[in-house]
Amino acid sequence: MSEHASPLAPPTLAVVIVSYNVREDLAACLPTVLGHTAPFPTEVIVVDNQSSDGTPEMVRAEWPDVRLIEAGGNLGFARANNLGIRASSSDYVLLLNPDTLVPPGAIPSLVRALATHPEAAIAGPRIVDERGFPELSFGPMLHPVGELWQKAVLSLYVRRVRWVVRRVDLWTREGGPRAWVSGACLLARRSDLEEAGLLDERFFLYTEDVDLCATVRRRGRAVLFAPQAQIVHRRGRAGAADPARTLAYRRQSHVAFYEKHYPRLAPLLRWWIRLRDGPRS
Repeated sequence: MSEHASPLAPPTLAVVIVSYNVREDLAACLPTVLGHTAPFPTEVIVVDNQSSDGTPEMVRAEWPDVRLIEAGGNLGFARANNLGIRASSSDYVLLLNPDTLVPPGAIPSLVRALATHPEAAIAGPRIVDERGFPELSFGPMLHPVGELWQKAVLSLYVRRVRWVVRRVDLWTREGGPRAWVSGACLLARRSDLEEAGLLDERFFLYTEDVDLCATVRRRGRAVLFAPQAQIVHRRGRAGAADPARTLAYRRQSHVAFYEKHYPRLAPLLRWWIRLRDGPRS
C-alpha cells in the first residue's frame, strides 16, 4: 500500500487516457473503466491532444464523471500523459490506451498485483487482441540483440506458426519480472513515477514505455508482468489512418532511445534506417 493511503483505506487510482481523433474507440473504452475499479477510489482523466473528430465534445456531453483536459495542441503521448499525471494526486497511476477494452475485475486485479509486490514500480497485464490472441507485450530490453530476437519471434507469430503461437501463449500466462511492459496498459506507483521524472518527453510517440521501465529498473526497482489481469487491445486502429507518419514517429523514437541509452550505437542505427528506408527517411 502506498505511503499516502491510510492503513485501513484502499489506495487511490488515476486512470489517464490520451486521445487524438479516437472518438469511437474512446466511447467504447470508457464504459469498461468507469464503475469497474472498486474498491479503489478512482479518477478517470482524458487528455485530448486537440482532436478534430469531436472527442472533447463527446466526453463533456456523455461522460460528466470524466475529467477532461484539453491540451491545446498535439503534445504527443509522453507529454500528454505527464499532463494527466501532474493533474492527479492518486497513489497509483494507470496509463491506458483509448483503443482498449477492460473486462470487469482487470484493473483491481492489476492494482492488487502491484500492491503485493513492494519491490515493483510498474505492472502490466496480459494483453490480447479482439480474437483472443495474446500480444507479446513485454520483452528483452531494446538493444540490437534483443530486437533481433523480438522481431524473429513476432514475424513467426503473425504468420501463426503453430509452435510459436503455443509458446507465446505460454509466455503470456507466466507472471514475474520483465525488462519492460507495454504502455497500452501500464500501472505505476506515483512515487516511482516522480522519482523517474515521469515519462521522457523527447519520445513523441512510441518507446516511452520501454524507456520508463529502463529508468525505474536502473533505480533498483522491478517491472512486473501480471497475467492474472487481462485487457483487450484493438491495436492499430489509430495508426492505420496515417501509416507514413506512424512509421516516422517509430523511427524518431527508436533513434532517441539509442541516443539516450546507447549513444555509441545511435549513428549506426541512423545509418541503417537511411539504408533501409531511403534518403527521405
